[in-house]
Amino acid sequence: MKKYLLLALISTFTYYNAFSSTLFDSSFKNLDASKTFSPIETDTVKIAKGWLRSSYWKNPVITLNDQTRKRRTTGVTITNLTLYTGALAGLYTFWYSEYPQTNFHFYNDNEENLQMDKISHSFGAYIEGRLSIEMWRWAGVSNRKAVLIGGLSGLAYEGVIETLDGFSAGWGWSWGDIGANFVGTSLLLSQELGWHEQRICIKYSTHINSYTDYSKSLQNRADNLFGTPFFRRLLEDYNAQTYWLSFNVKSFAKTSNIPDWFNLDIGYGVQGIFGSMKNYPEAVNIERYRQWYFAPDIDFTKIKTRNKLVKYALIALNCFKFPTPSLELSQGKVKWNWLHF
Repeated sequence: MKKYLLLALISTFTYYNAFSSTLFDSSFKNLDASKTFSPIETDTVKIAKGWLRSSYWKNPVITLNDQTRKRRTTGVTITNLTLYTGALAGLYTFWYSEYPQTNFHFYNDNEENLQMDKISHSFGAYIEGRLSIEMWRWAGVSNRKAVLIGGLSGLAYEGVIETLDGFSAGWGWSWGDIGANFVGTSLLLSQELGWHEQRICIKYSTHINSYTDYSKSLQNRADNLFGTPFFRRLLEDYNAQTYWLSFNVKSFAKTSNIPDWFNLDIGYGVQGIFGSMKNYPEAVNIERYRQWYFAPDIDFTKIKTRNKLVKYALIALNCFKFPTPSLELSQGKVKWNWLHF
């Protein structure tokens, strides 16, 4: 059952990558061909058509000859498939293989982990979509196709993972997760449509918690909950994670002397999470609480460089919050952190 489900999902993803470009292209080509508006068309449709006719959408960000564009497009498709298949294999190894498969079912997890997992879904959909947009822009396709295909990739990727959840006895299909995915994708696409740039980014920071200040039984519980491998703990330990809404100040104050790369961030984290809905007996006396942060940051995409490899490395690096001091509001108190990871 597991093997055939995984193969079906990978095939679906392959179909998406192979045919979505043609589908979007033909649909919008017909849309652009219309020179007049029907009396029954709404203002929203008119505005959308105006956007899609503009040179910004029709032209590629990188101009390439047909042969190079075709080669890069093929490379991007193969890269997407390879990376996503590898990610699915990793998820299956670390998560799904530990639980039996069952019939497709739904699960309401909206109250779990003080909503940290919902924010992580928004982050995942946003980052996957943004990186995919940059890959398609590099391939030389029109900006319209890069934004729509790449931007919607986050929903496609996360949707496949949610389907795997739906067949796992340990989880289930969560409408809350799907809603969080839409939030991340909406933030990405609305800025591309409205501003043609990302003024507000979702970022991530984390560190390794050792839990050495706790009892041995609680340390063992933490190892069971969050895993002991380095990368697994980075992904699963919500107590160590912070998610940030990062605002590029210069983008909102174009005429100011503020550096292009300077950002101000609002962060969200949690503490005392040793169980999804409530803590296990070893941590029953530990308070579960939310943390809010305010901190400066760097928008690495605003750093000027002529080196294309460095440029794309900076785009990838911008997924993460740069370590800086932060102001924390939690448990009704204001705290100062000298260095926040």
